[in-house]
Amino acid sequence: MSARGQWHAVAWLGWALAAATVVQLAPSPVYVVLVIAICALIVETHAEPGPYRRAFPALIALGVVFSAVRVALAALTTHIGERVLFTLPEVTLPRLLGGFTVGGTIETGVILDALVAGFVIVGVMAVFGALNAVISHAELLQSAPRAFHEIGIAITVALAFVPSTLESIQAVREADRARTGGRVVRRGRTLRLVVPVLERGLERAVHLAESMDSRGFAHGTPPRADRIAGWLGLAGLVALGTAFVALVGRQATTAAILAVSGGTLVVAAILAASIGSGRVRYRRRRITRADATMVALAWLAPALLGTLTITGDDSLTWSAQPLTWPQVGFLPILALLPLLAPMARRPWEDALDASPPAPVSA
Repeated sequence: MSARGQWHAVAWLGWALAAATVVQLAPSPVYVVLVIAICALIVETHAEPGPYRRAFPALIALGVVFSAVRVALAALTTHIGERVLFTLPEVTLPRLLGGFTVGGTIETGVILDALVAGFVIVGVMAVFGALNAVISHAELLQSAPRAFHEIGIAITVALAFVPSTLESIQAVREADRARTGGRVVRRGRTLRLVVPVLERGLERAVHLAESMDSRGFAHGTPPRADRIAGWLGLAGLVALGTAFVALVGRQATTAAILAVSGGTLVVAAILAASIGSGRVRYRRRRITRADATMVALAWLAPALLGTLTITGDDSLTWSAQPLTWPQVGFLPILALLPLLAPMARRPWEDALDASPPAPVSA
């Protein structure tokens, strides 16, 4: 895909933050399903073929697993006493471990409320999976402040874990089929898959470490600016922690002063570290007016939903008490349409324009 056929990495990040905010503002299952559908459409349109695109359904499945664990824990530990579904043997934990009861009555309302909360996790994972599929990780790292360069490298490597693992599994499966002549041999299949995948992962980690070491990553003594930034950051974090303690103690004025001071010190630490870090940027792509317009349109969705929340729109949330069907509002659905702003640029048209014309037969 050409550079003009894709949005800037910062623009994709702004879109993803807007979509995640929408999931939090409208946690009703109806609107979460719409956000997941929008994410799937974005991936289908803008994601290039490869492991990052194949990781999108895997991340959604991971969110389903997390939500299932949350539902099980909520059903076993929360007891309201309404609409009992069935009863399990109960065990009361010692006071040192919380003193709550595990088991007992399993209520329908608790399960449904936990399902709704877990579905929000699935929506957030869908947004994260779409971002991971369409964004240019190298461009995002180049656009980050220089103070976050090392942290950005670690995050980039972590984001590539699921796609690289899926790619390794696919390569190992193809090699296993080639050895067996296309026959499915189930005996020892798990061992034949796990060992090569772990071996490939270790080799990739060793190659990355050697590459970073050869480039002198983290070598040398830290400059004076880094030491100043470290002390400023420490002082800012201490001030923010003290502000939280003052807020718990209902000292609003002191908490506000400490919060402003701590935030200022953290920003100063970031600026000091960025100024003291010399990092060469090669042909960095700038954010265009179209990128800024796309982000502004995407953030129009949470702004509209926030307005509907203030005005008291009851369809944005859903609860199992009382048990009713989720409401669907026309205005919230319209508010979700700005999340389709990335569809204004269709990369396949650029690919068709760049392709050579077909030869004319005589």
